[in-house]
Amino acid sequence: MANLRFDALNHVLRRPIIDFPISKELISDYYGEAVFHDKAMQQFLPREIYKNIKECIVTGKQLNRDVADHVASGMKAWAISKDVTHYTHWFQPLTGRTAEKHDAFFTPTEVGESIESFGGDQLAQQEPDASSFPNGGLRNTFEARGYTAWDPSSPAFIISGTLCIPTVFVAYTGQALDYKAPLLKALHALNDAAVPVAQYFDRNVNRISATLGWEQEYFLVDSALYQARPDLMLTGRTLFGHSSSKGQQLDDHYFGSIPDRAVAFMRDFEEESLRLGIPIKTRHNEVAPNQFECAPLFEEANLAVDHNLLVMDVMEKVAQRHNFRVLLHEKPYAGINGSGKHNNWSLSTNTGVNLLSPGNTPKTNLRFLTFFVNTIKAVHDHADLLRATIASAGNDHRLGANEAPPAIISIFIGSQLTRILGDLEKRVKDKGMSPDEKTELKLNIGKIPEIMLDNTDRNRTSPFAFTGNKFEFRAVGSTANCSGPMTALNTVMAKQLITFKSQVDALIDSGIKKDEAILRILREYIIDSRNILFEGNGYGEEWVKEAKKRGLSNIKTTPHALSAYLHKDIVEMFESAGVLTHEELEARNEIYLENYKLKIQIESRVAGDLASNHIIPAALEYQRKLVETVRGLKEIYSAKEFETLSAPHRDLIGKVSNHVSKLQMEIHNMIEERKKANNMSDSLKSSSHYCDKVIPYLESIRTEVDKLELIVDDELWPIPKYRELLFTR
Repeated sequence: MANLRFDALNHVLRRPIIDFPISKELISDYYGEAVFHDKAMQQFLPREIYKNIKECIVTGKQLNRDVADHVASGMKAWAISKDVTHYTHWFQPLTGRTAEKHDAFFTPTEVGESIESFGGDQLAQQEPDASSFPNGGLRNTFEARGYTAWDPSSPAFIISGTLCIPTVFVAYTGQALDYKAPLLKALHALNDAAVPVAQYFDRNVNRISATLGWEQEYFLVDSALYQARPDLMLTGRTLFGHSSSKGQQLDDHYFGSIPDRAVAFMRDFEEESLRLGIPIKTRHNEVAPNQFECAPLFEEANLAVDHNLLVMDVMEKVAQRHNFRVLLHEKPYAGINGSGKHNNWSLSTNTGVNLLSPGNTPKTNLRFLTFFVNTIKAVHDHADLLRATIASAGNDHRLGANEAPPAIISIFIGSQLTRILGDLEKRVKDKGMSPDEKTELKLNIGKIPEIMLDNTDRNRTSPFAFTGNKFEFRAVGSTANCSGPMTALNTVMAKQLITFKSQVDALIDSGIKKDEAILRILREYIIDSRNILFEGNGYGEEWVKEAKKRGLSNIKTTPHALSAYLHKDIVEMFESAGVLTHEELEARNEIYLENYKLKIQIESRVAGDLASNHIIPAALEYQRKLVETVRGLKEIYSAKEFETLSAPHRDLIGKVSNHVSKLQMEIHNMIEERKKANNMSDSLKSSSHYCDKVIPYLESIRTEVDKLELIVDDELWPIPKYRELLFTR
């Protein structure tokens, strides 16, 4: 395998993702040209229709069919002007990625000709076959009906000659079969809960949006090497592979000069993304060799989620044009950094204010502290739910390893804000404050902007960190659909703000002034939530012990983490917010358990096949050569010389035999445990058995294979090694 050769410059010629040519040079000239955005709507829609659709996007008001017909007509005219021939409802089934069914615009006429047809009915609703998508029992297999419904708040876009219309995906009963519908409901619930609280400080606030800025980490690997690794092709990660002598220990890759070949890929992928209106701003080397990151400017959360899913798709397509494959798995290589997708979350008002950004007056900073402390309280009270939203087979490998945050949900806010919260806790009293105390406290709050520059430090071991004007949910995995964590976070925040408003109003009704009432409730929250605040090293064993004393959960595996979805208080919260019903939560829990089980099942099958049909034959072939060598030595040397000279060879023969024997035994035992898990009808029991009984054999099989890798002749080793996968240029 060391002799594997490939031509890095011999790129495969493929059709571009966006067909119409670029004739401009500046990004600002072509940014968003493949999107039916505001400028395109103004050009292709009548003025009144444009005003109607804008109002719908801003307020969430439902469009009537006449307006939908006009929008469809304008959208079709715009798309055809870009040489588009097909349209599709682009949706997010519970597979974690996106789905689409393409239909042509053309409609035959009675005289044997055809016309381009696309009306409000086709725009607003479609009926794809839902039989093969995960549903968790929400519908029977023979009931294939599912509906996609247009989401006007996320603009249509063009890819590969097809007009893509973002939609929700629901069952015949109206129950959500996707990620988008619950997210939209959670964002609506958050707006309803947050506006009354924001109006304590500014009566002009009438709309609040959650914003999201994601950071997508990924690896690149040469296509030829990828094709030579069945485990990468079928599972997304290397099931075997001994650590390279040089990995990331020199810290020479992080923020280093980006390799030319990777830059060429990035430029193409960014160009496609920018034409799709995705505001990709940042690119850089990550910590591990051949690991990189891209990040856009923050956007409204629903649009940001759509853009992230689109970016992952664009990345994979563009990479193949450069003879690369993109690895989005959370842990494609053992022993080095995995990949996450940090979710930077904040709240923005219609007046242009970031509610998690300090201002320059005591009033604006009291507003900041209100939303800041309520976020901490919401995360504290629902930490297990947030842990469930990041649970996956891939993320189980990443959490707590090589700079990824641990499975214990904690919040980092920095030493300065910790002192401010401590000061609030000490100074605010249930019995009230004197005028001097109130003045001193307000002055202290007013000083927050002066110290925020010192508060932007990062704690890479924190799953949920405040970074100046936003919270960064760092524990989200690189393959995840951001909708899951964002739906949960916005829902728990909505619940928390409703509770806060009722408690503050009760104090105001009792005669306490508004600002003091707010401070009293914030003090209670600070006291209640202090256990989740942690500034230290999340990897240390001391923190594990300390977290246990504090009553914080340390749920390390997916099957156990997912149970949070069915906790009584979580079900009640989602139902009262109108985000997810009990049945929908049960369905999601079932789907996620089944997905986990199937991924481990695939990994175990691939590991067994790869070890039995590739690794063991190579080891036995090497052993055969050693045996021949020993026989040759015996023929030409005396008995005494033979004993000395053949000892190393005989020792290797014994080691190979020992590892092969253990390998065969472990493969057999793994298969037996897999059979037991497959015969369990209960999803939790089956996935737990895979977790507790099958995965340990995956690890022990890897141990034997990796030891053989150090012994077997490099010429005979059947798969590319880490030093080849990680240092391809």
